[in-house]
Amino acid sequence: MKKMILTDIEGTTSSISFVKDVLFPYSRHALTEFIRSHGAEPEVRRWLDMAAIDAGNVCQDWVLVEVLRGWIDEDRKHPALKALQGMIWAQGYADSEFAAHVYPDAVAALQAWHRQEHSLYVYSSGSVAAQKLLFGHTTAGDLQPLFSGYFDTAVGGKRLAQSYRNIVTALGCKPGEVVFLSDVIEELDAARDAGMATILVDRREDYPAPRVGDACHGHARVENFADIVL
Repeated sequence: MKKMILTDIEGTTSSISFVKDVLFPYSRHALTEFIRSHGAEPEVRRWLDMAAIDAGNVCQDWVLVEVLRGWIDEDRKHPALKALQGMIWAQGYADSEFAAHVYPDAVAALQAWHRQEHSLYVYSSGSVAAQKLLFGHTTAGDLQPLFSGYFDTAVGGKRLAQSYRNIVTALGCKPGEVVFLSDVIEELDAARDAGMATILVDRREDYPAPRVGDACHGHARVENFADIVL
């Protein structure tokens, strides 16, 4: 039976350290030059103005840079920050400053599921543009053709059941036809509340202390994609 597989990125397909130790520091360092070079462009200005308003009507870009850096340090899920980070990362990928990490077992499973005609989707707190950039520039090559669609927090927060209901509506399917993969228990709880099947991806590389028994909250648990049975 064909499935719809919805996957998280950070800690699930890809290492937490790639996002925390590569992408975030890169965007943090590049902010000043990016805003200096592109701040007058309409699309960039739109997001800067949104951030400035939400930061308390900040007037100077140099002050806004520090606000945005603080948001990066907090891992704040602000749409303006995510959009600006995506633009900065696009240049980094284009300049081959880095390539996105994806676990080899995830690559193999995603490719196999695609061949088996399961439909693959991504749901991440990063913007859709950033998701496409990541999967388009991985250490295993361009994986974008494997995916049928992408979702970000425009559908809602990842720990809210309504967000997963919104995804089901967008996919035009029944909740039970979707399998959600994540390393975050609270996200899996929300997806299950919406009627989805759930699998906890509990990688030793990212979570040295196994989450077993009651810690799984009743979700199926695997340590890598090779262990997943659909």
